[in-house]
Amino acid sequence: MSYETILFGLDGGIARLTLNRPDKLNSFNAAMHGEVRHALAQLGTAQARVLVLTGAGRGFCAGQDLGERAVAPGGEPLDLGDSIERHYKPLILALQGLPLPVIAAVNGVAAGAGANIALACDLVVAARSASFVQAFAKIGLMPDCGGTWTLPRLIGNARALGLTLLGQKLSAEQAAAWGMIWSCVEDADLAAAVDALAAQLAAAPTRGLAATKAAIRGGWQRSLAEQLDVERDAQRELGRTADYAEGVRAFGEKRTPHFKGR
Repeated sequence: MSYETILFGLDGGIARLTLNRPDKLNSFNAAMHGEVRHALAQLGTAQARVLVLTGAGRGFCAGQDLGERAVAPGGEPLDLGDSIERHYKPLILALQGLPLPVIAAVNGVAAGAGANIALACDLVVAARSASFVQAFAKIGLMPDCGGTWTLPRLIGNARALGLTLLGQKLSAEQAAAWGMIWSCVEDADLAAAVDALAAQLAAAPTRGLAATKAAIRGGWQRSLAEQLDVERDAQRELGRTADYAEGVRAFGEKRTPHFKGR
């Protein structure tokens, strides 16, 4: 497929998906949704072991392109719930459900849906000049893309309510201090930091990472007893993998393991 709104490639087990509408701060339109959906579907057959999601130009993603969805062709207001059901809900579930780690490299502003798409990724690394804005209140809406579910779990109710009701900009440095993202790095160091992290994850035991990701995300909805059962069952399966056997051999031989993701 020839992409017009994104860049997508795979090298050395690292898949890179770049939102590529820099003149619109990489805001989503229908074409971008379709292309992102197509790219994510390729990961299962592309032997990717980690995905890096970022934005082109000076921003990560400004959310929805409001110019596209303000009104329907007949002049009536669009059904925003339909847009969420068709586009954003599948996107968030796809990112969280991928059987590999997903890194968000936030290179600039992440606003509205763009902020919550970043937070749907497993690890968020942001440039110091980047910021996160729950801008929904400024246009009479409420957070979507899982924002009302993710934010309280990351930073607590008080901070989640402050960010969403006031719509104030949160710096990357403060987001890291609050535990909302993994790390904040100097702008000049963002690419190198993300590359190093992606390389580390691409060389790691992918099935074990995928099981860890699924257990932690699903654990928010389970009791301790249920989570212990999940850990037991996953550990049983992982104990039969080639990567586990390699890890044990490498430990005994005092060498670096060479995982294959199997």
